This record gives sequence, C-alpha cells and structure tokens, in this order.
Amino acid sequence: MATEYGQGYGLDGGPGYPGSTERRHRLPAALRAPVEGRTWRELGHVLLSLPISILLFTYAVTMVSLGAGLLVTFLGVPVLAAALAGCRGFGALERMRARALLGLEVAEPEPLRMRKPGVMAWMGAVLKSGTSWRALLYAVLHLPWAVFSFAVTVNVWALGWGLLTYPLWFWVLPMYAGQDGVQLYGDETHRIYLDNPFEITVTALVGLLFTIATPWIVRALTMVDRLLVHGLLGPSRLASRVVELESDRGVVVDTAAADLRRIERDLHDGAQARLVGLAMDLGLAKEKLREDPQAAARMVDEAHGEVKTALRELRDLARGIHPAVLTDRGLDAALSAVASRCTVPVRVEVDLVERPAPAIEGIAYFTVSELLQNISKHARATWAGVEVWRTENRLMLQVVDNGVGGADVSRGSGLAGLAERLDAVDGILVVDSPAGGPTRVTAELPWRGAHVR
Repeated sequence: MATEYGQGYGLDGGPGYPGSTERRHRLPAALRAPVEGRTWRELGHVLLSLPISILLFTYAVTMVSLGAGLLVTFLGVPVLAAALAGCRGFGALERMRARALLGLEVAEPEPLRMRKPGVMAWMGAVLKSGTSWRALLYAVLHLPWAVFSFAVTVNVWALGWGLLTYPLWFWVLPMYAGQDGVQLYGDETHRIYLDNPFEITVTALVGLLFTIATPWIVRALTMVDRLLVHGLLGPSRLASRVVELESDRGVVVDTAAADLRRIERDLHDGAQARLVGLAMDLGLAKEKLREDPQAAARMVDEAHGEVKTALRELRDLARGIHPAVLTDRGLDAALSAVASRCTVPVRVEVDLVERPAPAIEGIAYFTVSELLQNISKHARATWAGVEVWRTENRLMLQVVDNGVGGADVSRGSGLAGLAERLDAVDGILVVDSPAGGPTRVTAELPWRGAHVR
C-alpha cells in the first residue's frame, strides 16, 4: 500500500494554493452578506417556516388529539398511526426544504421495521418507531420558534432597508402624510422629525448598520432550525452508530480479504515459486552427483543461495503479518526494528506505561510501518520521527518527515486505505502536508489495555 507524496495538495490545490478554485471577493463578507444568495435562501426559509409550521402544528395536534380521544375504541389506534405517519411525511418535506434553502444534508432516518406484512403490522411499526414520535415533537416545537424567528426577521429586515433607503422616500411624508419626516419623538407640546440633511444621512447610516447585521441575525436564527431538523428529523444517534458499525464491519471484512489475497499472492509468486525451482535444481544435482560431482556441487551451492532468499522472503512476509518482536517485546522494539529498515534516519520515541490490547497494538504497528514505507518511497526526506504516547483513553501516533509534502487523504491513495482501517476501530487519521513539506501524520486509536480480550 503506497502513498505518493509531493503530487500537490488535493485536486484543486486547496485554499491558498496555486490553482485553487476558491473564489476571491473584493468586498469583505460583512458587506457581501446582504446581497448573497445564501442570505436570501435563509430569508426564504424563515418566511416559509411560519405558514408551514402552522399547517404542521394544526395537523399534528388535531390528529393526535382525535386519536387519543378515540383510544377508548379501536378507531383511535389507526387514527394515531395515521397522525404519526403524516408527521413522518412532513419531516421528509422539511429535510428537503432544509437541504434546498439551508444547504443542510440530513440522512434519512431508519425505516419502519415490520416483522410481517399487513396493516396491523404497519400500525404497530409506526407507533413503536422513535422517528415517528420525534417528527411529532418537531411539529409541536417548531411553531413557537417559527413565530419568533419570523417576527424578528421581518422587523429587523424591514427596519434596516427602510432606514437605509430613507433618503429616497422621505419626501413622501411632507407631500402626502402632512408631516416633515419620520417622527423620532413626540408629545403634546413638542415633536422631533428627521427632516434635515444631517439627520437623514445619520438615519441612512443607522439603516446600513441594521442591513449589514440582519443577515447574521437571520443566520443565527436558522442555526436553531438546523439543530431541530438534524436532531429530530434525522436518524437517531443509536441508528447512526449501527450504520457506522455496519460500515466499519464491511471495511474490516474487505481489509482482511485483501490481506489474505496479498499473502496468497506473495507466497505463490515469491517463496513458493522459489521453492519449486529449488526442488528442480536439487533433482538435477542429484542426477549429476555421480556423473559430474563438480557441477552437482555448483548446483547445490546455488540451491543454498535460493534457500536463503526464500527464507528471507518468508521472514519478511511473516513480519508484515504480525512480527514476533511485536508479540514478545511490544511497540517500542517493533517500531525500532521497522525504523532501522527505513531509508532515512528515524527517531523513535514510545512513551507507554503499559501495552495496549493486541489488536490495537497490531494496527498501530501496521500504521507506522506503512507511513515509514511511504517516506522511504516517496517523501525524498532526510530524516523522520515517530512518537507514540497515550492520552487518557486514546493511543496517539505521530510520524513526521522533512520531505516534499503534498500528501492528501482525499485522493484515494494509500492514506485513504489507512484512514479506513483506523476508522473501522473508531480511530482517526489527520494529515498535515503542505506542498514543500514538512509532513505530519497523526493517528488516534482507542485505548484498550492488554488485559482486555
């Protein structure tokens, strides 16, 4: 598994690199926000939330109340199931609306699980589903928040744009309303109007401040909508964890199968082929032993060299699977042995009071081995360093080199496969490798003591 270093940082260079596709704006974000498309989409989401939430709240409360009232008869069960099913349907529409207007990607919640087909089984599945009840809770909670966010947004938005454009329309008041301008203060004896050029200018500047602040206020309000949609209309934490574990299990199975194929290929193409040739050479040497002893001796000598080569290949293959030094002496000795075979000087520091579980220890060894192999092949470095330590319940690994950099997990290279291996055991791989180096790869694994089996 090889990782190519020095080939650029991502497909488009990433922010700040030559060739980056990131747009560069002349205006700062605060001045762009009032006219950006994202701001108008968020405004549309807030404005639509009020009528949609009224409809959803009315449906949910009416149907659930009707179903609860009819529970004394059998009719209450299907009505209540229909109410929850409708809330699930509204939840799907709300996820689509959040995706379109807020750019929020929320996975579909877990589907209904019915042990057997039929209407009764469907009603039971709807009533027992946590997704249904969370959708009902969303329908109830979203209305008061939609009313609040709608009122704040409309008032702040109208106030900002109204004051900002005051120099354009203030003439309407004396001409058609019979007053000098917008009334700032008034009582029975005294009134203050914004009617001179200075006051009009200050009013427009205040409106500009409100206009600039309004998109950020709306964005803060929509953050609550994002939390509601993500927390109540998405998959539950348990369901997400089940999906993650199923995916990790598939990665583990695929990785194990790939390792078995690699071992079989190495044995077939390497040691096995060499041993077959060795058997043929020894057979020929046996036939020539009486006729030409000197030729037979040369053939035996060549066979002896082939035996050494085959033994070395088998030893390397066994070391790649699980080296004996790792089992006998732990990570410190095993990583030191790996570092000694690297093409650049490697400093190894292992600060562990106790050994981790064998499975975690094996993954840590494999990770460092692959990273050092990548340094030897691609980094063009002059030195490297390996550090291993424990932080609370996590095992931390860090491999650093002063090579050309440019390593990127997202390009589907060997680092991506390494990240999948770590993810299968709730591990994390972080790569910091700017173009020109240095490269710093940090791996994080869950800690389990050696006594845990």
